[in-house]
Amino acid sequence: MPKINVYLPDDLAEAVKESGVPVSAICQRALEQSVKRVSAIRAVALAELDHEPELPRFTTRAKAAVSLAIGRASVEVGTEYLLYGVIAEGGNLALEVLRAVEISVDRITREVGKVLAEPTGDRPQRFATDAANALELAVTEAVGMGHNYIGCEHLLLGLISEDEGAGGQVLRAAGADLKSVRATIVAAVAGYAHLRNQGPGQMLEPLIRRIEQLEKRLGNE
Repeated sequence: MPKINVYLPDDLAEAVKESGVPVSAICQRALEQSVKRVSAIRAVALAELDHEPELPRFTTRAKAAVSLAIGRASVEVGTEYLLYGVIAEGGNLALEVLRAVEISVDRITREVGKVLAEPTGDRPQRFATDAANALELAVTEAVGMGHNYIGCEHLLLGLISEDEGAGGQVLRAAGADLKSVRATIVAAVAGYAHLRNQGPGQMLEPLIRRIEQLEKRLGNE
């Protein structure tokens, strides 16, 4: 059986030794699941777009963003259209993350609008290579974070880390840095999970107020 070395931080390696967990079995299972998820999105990204694509583990908002991208594109769906879709969806975590790192969504909207082709009314035939890569990178980011879903925040990371496409170029030109955006997403998701685990009552009131404010603001945009 082929052998693959896995390098761990010193503190994690020590904890693994002390716990006595079956490292090989755990790694095999995790890698097996990760390969399946990446392979699934790769197959979708490389297929013809003769119907709405299956997007396993994508959230409702992420699916809506991809659908909006397909609806706006003509021949191919490039990363600029995926970015357009994330913005047009309007109510996702990716947009809040951009604002949190002080990147203007209005500026992104203007800049991506400059690189979109005029709509022709024709349905695109496929994802462009850059968009296919960005979708795969989004899944890889979700796997790396230990998330069992792919949201618009993961699409955002996929777009930033994809080197060739116009979508990533627009984001990076506006100041989107992969490490800082990733860290902000991790903090946001962890904060939400912490509040949710507190149960009903006063601990949830700040989150409820925040959600109500976001819904009100998004409804007025």
